[in-house]
Amino acid sequence: MKRTRLLALLLILTIVAAGCSTGTTPKEAAQDGSLEITIARAFDVNGLDPGFLTENAQVVDNIFDTLVKRDENEQLVPGLATSWSQVDENTWEFKLRENVKFTNGEPFNAEAVKYSIDRVLNPDNNAPTSGYISTIQEVQVVDEHTVHVITKNPDPLVPTRFNRYPTEIVPPKYVEEVGQEQFAQKPIGTGPYKFVEWNKGSSVVLEANADYWNGEPEVKKVTFRSIPEASTRVSALLNGEVDLITAVSPEDREKIEGSSSAKLSSVERAGNTVYVGFKTDVEPFNNQKVRQALNYAIDTQSIVDNVLRGAAVQTESLIGPKDFGYAGEFDTYGYDPEKAKQLLAEAGYPDGFSATLDTVNWYIKNTDVAQVIAEQLKAIGVNITVNNVESSVYRTLVPSGEQNSMYVLGWSSTNTLDADAAIYAILHSSESYSTYNNPEVDAKLEEARGTTDEERRKTLYKEIEEIVLEDAPRIFLYQENQYYGVSNKLNWEGRIDGSIPVVTIKAADSQ
Repeated sequence: MKRTRLLALLLILTIVAAGCSTGTTPKEAAQDGSLEITIARAFDVNGLDPGFLTENAQVVDNIFDTLVKRDENEQLVPGLATSWSQVDENTWEFKLRENVKFTNGEPFNAEAVKYSIDRVLNPDNNAPTSGYISTIQEVQVVDEHTVHVITKNPDPLVPTRFNRYPTEIVPPKYVEEVGQEQFAQKPIGTGPYKFVEWNKGSSVVLEANADYWNGEPEVKKVTFRSIPEASTRVSALLNGEVDLITAVSPEDREKIEGSSSAKLSSVERAGNTVYVGFKTDVEPFNNQKVRQALNYAIDTQSIVDNVLRGAAVQTESLIGPKDFGYAGEFDTYGYDPEKAKQLLAEAGYPDGFSATLDTVNWYIKNTDVAQVIAEQLKAIGVNITVNNVESSVYRTLVPSGEQNSMYVLGWSSTNTLDADAAIYAILHSSESYSTYNNPEVDAKLEEARGTTDEERRKTLYKEIEEIVLEDAPRIFLYQENQYYGVSNKLNWEGRIDGSIPVVTIKAADSQ
């Protein structure tokens, strides 16, 4: 009798314990086909329209598809296009995948491709991403599943351009029905995930597209959470509240590496190339010697070693090692405060000057870095006030040119992995993110875009960098490494292009 009561009590306790469970782990969820994960990032999205992004595409890349994709080796492979070929020097033909639908049932076809590109190129829409595809003259519909992309001049990068977010395909009928503003709040695509909800300032929730043309994803639900504080993101990972975090700070790397529940994924020079930009048409930054002086005044390697703790690589190149056109490292500006003072005096500022430096939390230890820059510039008589700008405000200020005359900005080639994407938007005088006007640089950028001769392109990009280094329209700093914290219950590694394709995330026990 006692043994029977004991067994009954144990059964009751087991049931109660199961009922008190705090949630399903990724591994357990995978066994019943309902793997759900949470990804914590440093900031929320500002909008979910791929044609009008002012931040990275880590979220929208999962909702939409491009005609061309990159595989795990960063090689171009078919996406919504099954093939592409060059018809003549200004015409590329894309054959489109058949029987694909947007998640609202609207058909994917050539008209959708044309509509998606036209809306970005339309000058009335002021798309901040239009510079990435400004070589395109028009998209012509050949038939339901064939388009011709006509460029203004020969453009060898057309397949590559159709691999990133300005060319993600949107549903024309739905966009016209709800309008651009509403579409950015409740997007619909053909991608592996469907939009569920956006709690502004907090999270974006997506669920798997069961009818995805490339197969239903293993992760059935993903929540992108906004957790601005780096240490809070790490705590959330280590206590199991989230499953993957971005932008691990230098001091938190060891916490993750020493953890039994998570691992660190490191990708060298996969982050932004961070610099201090100058409005080169505003005094005193319209003076080349002033700009050069400020470069000599900054001990960048000390910042990398002591502030960032090795979480970046000092570079004067705006083109990364994985980008086509990378010409190696330059060594133009060593740390030389006396040289800096001499140049300031020659420029007519022997006693220095005062300025405000805008910065934003998009970059590793941004405030600490800005304060060190201010301290180092103070040593040559330049008094800097550091102005930390709220993230959503900065997204508007910089492309509209309303930031202060000194400002921190980071740029990369993202998944284009080409020098054109790395530098055109921040150097060409016509671009909204550029505060620089050099006709010689403009001409070389345009020629590089218009030649199919790879050796000529490499030569041009090297020449552009040499001119820009001499002209110094910015303080050249470093390229960040990317660090992610990943739950041991998941299989995933960071990518050089900085994307997080959730469809590639698996449970740790998946084969």
